[in-house]
Amino acid sequence: MIVVATADFEVYHGVVNELRDRGVTFTTIELDDDLPARTTVVVTASDESPPTPDDVPVVRADPDDPRRAVDEVVAILRGGSGRTVVGVDPGERPGIAVLSGEMVVATFHVPLVDAAEVVREEVADAVDPLVRIGDGARLQGAKIIDDLEEVPIELVDETGTTPYLGTGARGMADVLAAVNIARLDGERIESRTIEPTAGELQRIKDRSREQSDTNRAIDETLARRVALGELTIAEALAEHRGTDD
Repeated sequence: MIVVATADFEVYHGVVNELRDRGVTFTTIELDDDLPARTTVVVTASDESPPTPDDVPVVRADPDDPRRAVDEVVAILRGGSGRTVVGVDPGERPGIAVLSGEMVVATFHVPLVDAAEVVREEVADAVDPLVRIGDGARLQGAKIIDDLEEVPIELVDETGTTPYLGTGARGMADVLAAVNIARLDGERIESRTIEPTAGELQRIKDRSREQSDTNRAIDETLARRVALGELTIAEALAEHRGTDD
């Protein structure tokens, strides 16, 4: 049984809502109450010390990040916290999956520009975290790798990681691929320098033409900056218009 024991209203509110959202059974008690006989784990605030037996783990929750505490609670219930591994399926909107041991505790599907920050937040307080990034979408993957500092990274062969999607599962491919990537061993790397090919630059130019109000494509210099993640297509179009003024 999960027991929430805290006098901190923000911690209580945040943790209880997270537990309810996940459909996890729990109970709450006053800070000084005796624990129920079947208590498995206690959640409390960082500055509180509810009376607990030595064999009952205590998870201390940050009121600004209750999800992380609930992630730890769920991992304990599943048999131990395990290592935090973040899998990333790179692309224009990377899929991101966070695993604690074998348990998937969080998933994201975000714009490329936000991917590295999401990963940083997920590994910030983890002990010995690992990030595994698929080797496809090489330009986008290289940008994420270069935006991550002081985080162990493995480059994973992502062949076969995208599953077949049945009816009703549209849009889940990137996230499910990220889960599979997180579970595969890769090659440890610190950076990945990629030069865009002529074909990749042309595709960016074509996309910029499609998005342009005047049906004009950006030049190759701007296309290369987009390929390397320095600009979005919208920003490149704005710069392109500025050079024409």
